[in-house]
Amino acid sequence: MKLFDWYVLRNLFVATIFVSITLTVVIFLTQSLRFLELVVESGASSSSFWILTFLALPRFFEIILPLSLMASTIFIYNRMTMDSELIAIRSVGYSPLTLARPAIMLALLVTILLWSITMWIAPKSLANMHEMRQIIKAQFSTMLFREGVFNQVGKGLTVYIRERASEGELHGIMIHDSREKAKNPSTVLAKRGVLILKDDGSGHQVVVYDGSRQEYDSKSDTFHKLNFERYTIDLSESGTIRQRWHEPDERTIFELMNPDKNNTRDIENLREFKIEIHRRFTSPLLALSFTLISCCSLLIGPVDRRGQSMRIITAIICIVIIQGLFLSTFNLARQTDWALPFMYILAFVPTIFALFLLSGMGENLRRRLLYVRKSML
Repeated sequence: MKLFDWYVLRNLFVATIFVSITLTVVIFLTQSLRFLELVVESGASSSSFWILTFLALPRFFEIILPLSLMASTIFIYNRMTMDSELIAIRSVGYSPLTLARPAIMLALLVTILLWSITMWIAPKSLANMHEMRQIIKAQFSTMLFREGVFNQVGKGLTVYIRERASEGELHGIMIHDSREKAKNPSTVLAKRGVLILKDDGSGHQVVVYDGSRQEYDSKSDTFHKLNFERYTIDLSESGTIRQRWHEPDERTIFELMNPDKNNTRDIENLREFKIEIHRRFTSPLLALSFTLISCCSLLIGPVDRRGQSMRIITAIICIVIIQGLFLSTFNLARQTDWALPFMYILAFVPTIFALFLLSGMGENLRRRLLYVRKSML
């Protein structure tokens, strides 16, 4: 590789990393708000918050990396134009395609990286994120008791708490239990109590102190009251964790290609699986397309050191249109088969057309058109 290629490739790489980190931080802040309330109110550890937020990030790289590569390509080539570096390189016979070669190489590397992310890394992280959220909601649902409110904990269990101390102790407790139909409903009143996790981790228990358990038997019309110093109530039903069905975007490419034939829901969503497979193959190709469009806007035509704002705006508009059409086509493909080929058209046609414009054939075509235009004048 020539010295010029290394120079441009290094600058593009550094700029892409910088823009990617900036966009990742923005996404990180927005995603963290989704989990902040859950973690704070559930009493989960701070590590759960960080893990959930980081697990939510990989699926956004599919958009972050192509846009970062596009922004870095425009910035670096525009800066080289303003500093007359491209003028000097062009004067020694470098073609537009040769000038764009470092950006194309980086775009190919990013495309390969995106394939690995979309095919395996992002689905795995998304599935783990949803499972972790479910576990937190199940294991800590009993800790979401609001003070001064009748909290419904599972079916047939109501808990009222007057106050919750900072160290976790509960004061002014009333628990109404009607879960077992074969038994009479009971009401427990206690001055204080604590919420603990069972030894086997299957659920929670409320241990209450200095209270009474009241029960009314409607058949014998009798009222029973038991005073106690310590009493334990099992809340394990509220901590039950159910098996989730994984959505198409939570499955790796191998899981999408090999659905469970014995699972009815998998069979019903075979079309969703097929569309998701096509999306994961075509979406990373947009990184190469965006890069080539950016190169075309800055490397083709006369050089203007006073600024190339119109070219940059045109490139951004084209990229936004392609990204918007791709997302719209993907949504339409879920409903109709005719939209599926357009996903490939949007992924390949801009790339092929841009390569043609940057190549020698495109240069010859522009010269012929310029000659015809001059001859007509």
